[in-house]
Amino acid sequence: MNSIKNILIAITVLLSITSINAQIKKGDSFPNIQLQNDTNKTVKLNSYTGKTVLVDFWASWCPYCRIANKNLVKLYDKYKGQNFEIVGISVDISKAKWLQAIKEDKLKSPQLIDPKGFDAKSVAIFGVKGIPSTYLFNTSGKLIAINPTEAQIIAQIKKK
Repeated sequence: MNSIKNILIAITVLLSITSINAQIKKGDSFPNIQLQNDTNKTVKLNSYTGKTVLVDFWASWCPYCRIANKNLVKLYDKYKGQNFEIVGISVDISKAKWLQAIKEDKLKSPQLIDPKGFDAKSVAIFGVKGIPSTYLFNTSGKLIAINPTEAQIIAQIKKK
């Protein structure tokens, strides 16, 4: 009986270590994720390497996300011509509600969906605990900040 208990403990420890290591952390490169965009095209997240990229996890039903979208639209409009991209990843389960929110919020930056909610693969890889959550990548595709301030984002954009 003790050996079974020890095996179960070992498996639990192994699984927890594996899931911790699966989450992206500062210094890691863009994860190899492919998601559908709002025009049903498959987009590879790492295809944005070469630009400063802010990955933004959000959902149509999240009021804080919708407020944040207004600020992100302003930021995008101001810096999109400076080698900067915002890539939204929605955890919406309803594609129709997601598309409606994109329209209502006037989002012009690339929008992707991982329609399994918080069970989505991208959520697990990024270690998203709540939304909105943002991840800032440098032009080399390395994660440099989680939930950065606007000042941190602008400073990264202005680095040449």
